Amino acid sequence: MSSLLLKARARQKSVTGGCAQRGNNINNDLENGRYGLQSNTTESDMASQDSPSSISATKQNDRGATEGYQLQDDGDSVNTQISDSAHFKQNYAPLSTGFCVIQCMVLPLMMWQCGIAPLNINPMIGPYPDALNYWGAKNAVLIIEDGETWRLFTPIFLHAGLIHLVGNVMVQMDAGNKWEKEWGSLIWIIVYVGSAFGSSVFSTCFMPDNISVGSSGAVMGLFGAKLSEIMLLCCEKSTNVKERAGERSRKQQATLVIGGIVIVMAMSFIPYVDWAAHLGGMLAGLVLGFVCFSFKIRNWFFMGIWFVVGVGSTIALYSILMTYMYEVETKDELRDVCGYYQQFFDDYECKCMLDEALQFGSWQFGGGNNNAEGGEGNSSND
Repeated sequence: MSSLLLKARARQKSVTGGCAQRGNNINNDLENGRYGLQSNTTESDMASQDSPSSISATKQNDRGATEGYQLQDDGDSVNTQISDSAHFKQNYAPLSTGFCVIQCMVLPLMMWQCGIAPLNINPMIGPYPDALNYWGAKNAVLIIEDGETWRLFTPIFLHAGLIHLVGNVMVQMDAGNKWEKEWGSLIWIIVYVGSAFGSSVFSTCFMPDNISVGSSGAVMGLFGAKLSEIMLLCCEKSTNVKERAGERSRKQQATLVIGGIVIVMAMSFIPYVDWAAHLGGMLAGLVLGFVCFSFKIRNWFFMGIWFVVGVGSTIALYSILMTYMYEVETKDELRDVCGYYQQFFDDYECKCMLDEALQFGSWQFGGGNNNAEGGEGNSSND
C-alpha cells in the first residue's frame, strides 16, 4: 500500500511540474515580448471573482508563421489553444507601395502639364489622349512599326484619369500589398512586370486601334497568379490541423479572387482601357504562377510536372503572342494622336505638343495654346 501511495505522489508531482514548467515558459515569453497581448476581460468579469479572464497572444514561430495562443486563467491551470494564421515572408510590401506612389505622382503631373480634357472626351477626369500617348501609352503602330517596345511596359505607370487611378490603386494597395508580403518581393515583381508585359502584348494583338493605359493588366496578373497558387495547393493532401485550416481558407480565397477578376473585367469598357489588356494580364499571371508556385508542392514528382507545365505554357504564350503581334495591321493615323482625335471631337485641343515644344524651346507646364502650325508640326513627325 505504501509503495502505491509513493507512486501516486510521484506521478502527481510529475504532472504538476510539467504544468508549472509550461506556465513558466509562457510567462517568460510574455516578459520577453514574444507575444502580442490582448485582454478579453470585461468590467463584469472583474466584478466577479469567480469569472475567469482570458488573454489572447500571438508568437512568431521558427518557420516565420504567426501562432495564436488563447490563455484561459481558471485559477489552477493554463489551457492553451494554438492556431496558425496566414504565413507571411515579410512584414512590408515595398514594391507594391512604390508602384502606387509613382502612379499617383504621374497622373497629376500629366494633368498639370497638358491640361484636363472635357468629360465628353475623357469621362475619367484626366488628360487628353495625346498626353497619354506622349507619356508612353500603348500605341500599336509605334510599337510595331517604329520599334518603341518600351511602350509594352510604361502603361502600368499611366492612368486615364482620377477615377481609373483610384480604382486600380485601391485594389493594388489591398490585394497587391498582401500578396507581396505572402509571396515575397521577388515573386511579386516577376508576376507583376511579366503580367504587365503580357497584357500590353495581348492588347497590341487584339486591340491595335486603341490608345490604352493602366496597371489593371498587371493587377489581373496578380489575381491570375493567386488563382494558380490555389489550384496547385489543392493538389496537396491535408495531413494536420493547420493544413486543413489552410484548405478551408483557400476556398474562401478562391471566391474572393474570382470576384476580383469579375470586377476588374467589368472595368474593361472604360475609355482608353481595353478588355484585351485585362485578359492578357490574367493569362500571363496564371502561367507565371504555375512556375513560381510549383515549388510549394511537397511531392517531387508533381512538383516537376507542374514546373514543366508552367515553363512550357509561359514560353508558348509569349512566343505565340509576340509572333502574332508583328503580323497585326495597324492604323498609321495613330502616329498623330492629336490629329486623329480631332476628327471625332470639335473641341479637342492639343495641349501637349512635347516634340514640337522641345524642338523650338517653347515648352511650358500647364499646356500651351494650340495653333495650326502646331497641328501641322505634329503631322510632320510621321
